[in-house]
Amino acid sequence: MSLFAPAERDAPLADRLRPRGLDEFVGQEAIVGPDRPLRREIEADTLRSCLFWGPPGTGKTTLARIIAQATGSAFIGMSAIHAGVREVRAAVTQARETRDLEGRRTVLFLDEIHRFNKAQQDSLLPHVEDGTLILVGATTENPSFEVNAALLSRTTVYVLKPLTPEHLATIIDAALADVTRGLGGRGLTLADDAREHLVRTADGDARAALNALEAAAHLARDGRITLETAVQATQQRALQYDKAGEEHYDLISALHKSVRDSDPDAALYWLARMLEAGEDPLFLARRLIRMAVEDIGLAAPNALSLAVAARDAYHMLGSPEGDLALAQCAVYLAVSPKSNRVYTAYDAARADVQRHGSLPVPLVIRNAPTGLMRDLGYGAGYRYAHDEAGAVVDQQHLPDALDGRRYYEPSDAGAEARIAERLRELRPPRVT
Repeated sequence: MSLFAPAERDAPLADRLRPRGLDEFVGQEAIVGPDRPLRREIEADTLRSCLFWGPPGTGKTTLARIIAQATGSAFIGMSAIHAGVREVRAAVTQARETRDLEGRRTVLFLDEIHRFNKAQQDSLLPHVEDGTLILVGATTENPSFEVNAALLSRTTVYVLKPLTPEHLATIIDAALADVTRGLGGRGLTLADDAREHLVRTADGDARAALNALEAAAHLARDGRITLETAVQATQQRALQYDKAGEEHYDLISALHKSVRDSDPDAALYWLARMLEAGEDPLFLARRLIRMAVEDIGLAAPNALSLAVAARDAYHMLGSPEGDLALAQCAVYLAVSPKSNRVYTAYDAARADVQRHGSLPVPLVIRNAPTGLMRDLGYGAGYRYAHDEAGAVVDQQHLPDALDGRRYYEPSDAGAEARIAERLRELRPPRVT
C-alpha cells in the first residue's frame, strides 16, 4: 500500500519534499541553527507573532508549518492576495473554538501580508495582542514600509536569505535519494554540470530548484539527467562558468570594477562575455542600476535614469536588440564622473538609526493637526520655507541627539561640484 494518498503522490516534488521539522530544514542557519533565536523560541514553545521577510523559495511557508507542528498548534494558512477581513474573522472564530474545545493555540500563516491594506492589517491587531492567534506573516517586501507600525511593533521580524548554492545542491541530492517522497525510486543519475546548472538557474530559490529537477527527471533518457536535459528543463542556456560558480561572480565583479574605474572598453567586453554566456540580461540591468547609484550618484544624476531606461528598453525589446541598450548604459556609466558620497552618507545615516533607535522628531517640525498637539508644542515656532528669503530656513530637523550631524559631503566631481557649492550657501559654518 502506498504511503501517500493519491493527491499527495500527485503533488509537485517541492510540496512532497517540504521539510517536516527543523532537522530536515536546509538553510537560514542564522535564525534556526542551533541555539539561534527562532529555534530557541520554537523549542521552548514561547513563540510570539512574527514576520518572515525574504525572497521566494527560502522557507517562509515551511517554517510556519514547522512552528505549528512543533508547538502542537492548529494551522490556518491563507494568502492576502485572496483573503480579506471576512476570512480573518472566520480564522479568529475557528481559533477560539480550537482553544476552547482542544486547549490548543492556532498559528495563522498569512502569505503576502504586504498585500493587506491598513484596515485589513488593523483587523489582526486585537487577536494578535490577546493571543487568540499566533500570526506568522510572510512578505517579499520590506515590512518597514509595507506593514503598519502598530502590527510591526507586536511582531518579531526574521530576515530570510536566498539559499546558497551549497544549500540548493543539498536539497537536490536529497530529492534524488528520497525513496518515499522524492525521486529515489527511479534510478536517476545527475551529472555534475547539470546539478550546477540547476543550482545556478534557481538563484537561491529551493522551490525553483526542485521544480526544475522534476522537469529534468521527466525529460531524462535512460535515467540520466545531463546538462542538455537540465538546460531543456529550465529553458535557459548553460553558462560557460566553472563548476563552483566562481567565474559568475568574477565576471560581474569585473564588469562592476571596469565601470567604477571608468574603462568603457573593458565594461563592454565583460558585458558581452556575460550575455554571450547566457546570463540573464535583466540581472545585468539591475547591476547597472546599482552601479549608477553606488559609484556615480549625484556626480551624473542622469546615470540612474539612463540605467532604469536601459532595463525597461531590454524588457520591451528582448535580445538581441535590447542588448544594445545595456551596452549603451555600460559605456555611459563608465565615462561618467564618479562619486560614492550618497552611498557612504546613507550608510552613515543607517548606522545612526541602528545605533540610536527611534529618536523623537523635533517638536518644531512635528505635524500638529489637533488642538491637543498644538498645546503640547507640536510645530511651535515652525517657519515656512517659502515665506523666508531664498526659501531657506535654519531650524532643527534632526533629533536632539544628532543635531548638527552631517552625513552627505559632496565631492567635486561632475554635477556634484555644483551641489557642493550650493551646500556651502545652505549650511551654517561648522562650529570649531
